[in-house]
Amino acid sequence: MVAQLIRSIEQEQFRDIPEFGAGDTVRVHAKVVEGTRERIQVFEGVVIRRRGGGINENVTVRRMAAHGIGVERTFLIHSPRIDRFEVTRFGRVRRAKLYYLRNLTGRAARIPERRRDLNKAANVKQP
Repeated sequence: MVAQLIRSIEQEQFRDIPEFGAGDTVRVHAKVVEGTRERIQVFEGVVIRRRGGGINENVTVRRMAAHGIGVERTFLIHSPRIDRFEVTRFGRVRRAKLYYLRNLTGRAARIPERRRDLNKAANVKQP
């Protein structure tokens, strides 16, 4: 009985997101509160991990910042703080977790693109 109630509440919190996985380049639009203002901050990078399931599913995105410094952020996929996800590239990888990218620099850290119809991934409605 309690499990059904929790499941129904979680079902309301689920969001429609495009299909993406490890190796794909995504643009995450996150809501950031600064003082009394709220703004949208865009973080674009390669998905190195997708973890969990259900309402607790999260994704770790890595990008290279200035001077070759790698920056990783973890986002809860169904969080109300996330405005939307955009998939910009599909990467061709053979692993589910791309932790090895942390040790690579320059061209070695590039992921080849997987040819896929972008319209299929963008078919999901964005809020």
